[in-house]
Amino acid sequence: MMFRRLLFALILTASAAQATSYPLTVTDDLGRSVTLLRAPKRIVAMLPSHTETLFAIGAGAQLVAVDKFSNFPRAETDRLPRVGSAYQPSIEAIVALKPDLVLADESGGSRLTERLAAAGLTVYGGTAQTYTEVFQKIAVLGQLTNHEAGATRLITSMRSDMNTLAAQLQGAAKVSAYYEIDPTPYTVGPGSFIGVLMSKAGGSNVIPGGLGDFPKISPELVVRANPAVMIGLSLSDARGRPGWNTLQAVTAGKVYKPTPEENDALSRPGPRLPVALRVLAKLLHPELF
Repeated sequence: MMFRRLLFALILTASAAQATSYPLTVTDDLGRSVTLLRAPKRIVAMLPSHTETLFAIGAGAQLVAVDKFSNFPRAETDRLPRVGSAYQPSIEAIVALKPDLVLADESGGSRLTERLAAAGLTVYGGTAQTYTEVFQKIAVLGQLTNHEAGATRLITSMRSDMNTLAAQLQGAAKVSAYYEIDPTPYTVGPGSFIGVLMSKAGGSNVIPGGLGDFPKISPELVVRANPAVMIGLSLSDARGRPGWNTLQAVTAGKVYKPTPEENDALSRPGPRLPVALRVLAKLLHPELF
């Protein structure tokens, strides 16, 4: 009994050490100072990655609405109101919910953060673009919502899962690969979070790092690179593009279009990073699975 009491006391002490102290001021990705006087109880998340992170760190009960693309975890998100998207938000619906914190993006194109702040709301604008930033953003959301302990547990669990998978891939030869976001074509640079995952999964990105994290490229670049594996489009799509039907990935049939569920995990910089890594690893090195 004495041991149990001591263990319980240690757990409480550790949790208290990670409790957020308010008032709290952080700087978002737009360089804005965001101040919370107390732990937020009514949060609106305007990006799926933020929604998933809040549920994963134990802050899901604080959500009062999400964007229209948030769909994981399914049962929990299905119960929440939808308030549009980052580029087509329902400002009136968001304001009517009286949130004490809105999680938005930093995109100048959507101006969502600016518009919500102008409506008198407390808004944090920021998303992860790089692999390292994924973990940084989880930590920030844990701090903002008074769930730092949950954020720490999540980060530890994610790193452990990914290290286990990395051990399984140890010694595997690098495979030249191209990852397509959309047929414009937009792709991923090696410094993006998807680009780093590709490398960890045993891939060698054919896109030069100097083009940026998520560049729009010329289709001729892919032709010249001649990747061994292509991800993000169908084999029939690849065959129909000028000059692509002779690429080694196409002739070998190694062109893969992820399922909607896999694509969500791959495209969202959040808790399902280990899932995304496993998807890429299986596509790049099916012989190991």
